[in-house]
Amino acid sequence: MNASDTQRIVDAVDAGFDAQLRTTRDLVAIPSTRGAEGPCQDMIGDLLRERSYEVDDWRIDLEDLKNLRGYGPIEHDFSRARTVVGTYRPTTSTGKSLILQGHCDVVPAGPLDMWETPPFSPVIKDERMYGRGACDMKSGTIGALYALDAIKAAGLKPTARIHFQSVIEEESTGIGALSTLQRGYRADACFIPEPTGGQMIRSQVGVIWFRVKVRGFPVHVFEAGAGSNAIMAAYHLIHALEKLEIEWNERAKADHHFNDVNHPINFNPGIIKGGDWASSVPAWCDVDCRIAILPGWSVADCQNEILACVAAASRDHRFLSNNPPEVQWSGFLSEGYDLKDSAEPESAFAKAYDAVYGGAVPERAFTALTDTRFYGLNYDIPSLCFGASGAAMHGFNEYVELDSLRKSTKATALFIAEWCGVEKA
Repeated sequence: MNASDTQRIVDAVDAGFDAQLRTTRDLVAIPSTRGAEGPCQDMIGDLLRERSYEVDDWRIDLEDLKNLRGYGPIEHDFSRARTVVGTYRPTTSTGKSLILQGHCDVVPAGPLDMWETPPFSPVIKDERMYGRGACDMKSGTIGALYALDAIKAAGLKPTARIHFQSVIEEESTGIGALSTLQRGYRADACFIPEPTGGQMIRSQVGVIWFRVKVRGFPVHVFEAGAGSNAIMAAYHLIHALEKLEIEWNERAKADHHFNDVNHPINFNPGIIKGGDWASSVPAWCDVDCRIAILPGWSVADCQNEILACVAAASRDHRFLSNNPPEVQWSGFLSEGYDLKDSAEPESAFAKAYDAVYGGAVPERAFTALTDTRFYGLNYDIPSLCFGASGAAMHGFNEYVELDSLRKSTKATALFIAEWCGVEKA
């Protein structure tokens, strides 16, 4: 791609940036928490139709996915779950095809009084956009759409097929991305504009979600010693799982990507529910947990280690030794992913990065996970992950930095043009 095309695309991103922010704000304003993503998918479908893309909008059938690599169990009502894909087909096909993917699901906002501004009433101040999903990752999704717009506004059109994919369940199972592969969507590369702080994700962890269901023996609290407190027993198991976390972090020191990362394996007891009455020794307690695993680690082997840890801790407990807890798999059963066999798309992205930021692309070993794993592990599609900077993802007052979003949109547009090729419209 020549210098004048590059400059026209960069200028077009600048010219369209205010419109990009308005669209981003509209998307962030939709509270697309788990099970409620429909309105977001409606909006994405409308945006794609306005741009004359072929739109495929379908309901996900879990029966089609259950035997695929990386499937994680769904526990909520999934009857309205949808995936939306918009396809651009070139008049001249000389470049390499591309999947551009973003997820529209967001995590719960938590107590609203702990936000400085309402999470679903996005606000721009101090060169940041605040709101749940503003950073993770609605700004990246809309950024990719406006990157395509910028190519068109520059008087150019891509010379390869592009699938623009809006998926759900990225925050809990990844089934949205898996559904696109089951549907048959493929390309020579995939690009996911997650908020990576302007770094390329070189390696990322996998994640296992599980629930520990603990039972106790209820009595009136005046004779608490005659019963068994399920909540306290659950804490006993949590402490045992923290020791497993320590063991896995020791093992991680031998990993070629994560050996320099402090504490890459994070265990989190994220939800706890238990008991029925403050004056009764609780008869039950459920703890929903998340733990990371490294690339190359077997999900099944790690599941067995979790089961063994819980069983061993139960044997050391007065009540649980005869009343063992149950472990259920409640979401992610995801492998880690190393970016491999990706020299060609990385070379194309390196040119785009240098034109916008200058220098070589910085890399990162990521202690979270993204949907890139499905493309690389399931179908050997090299999957790049790069995006803007921000903070407080999954926390209060989440925001994306607007200058970084402008730059990442430019880099995305130039990468699309370099990888797919362009010709005059």
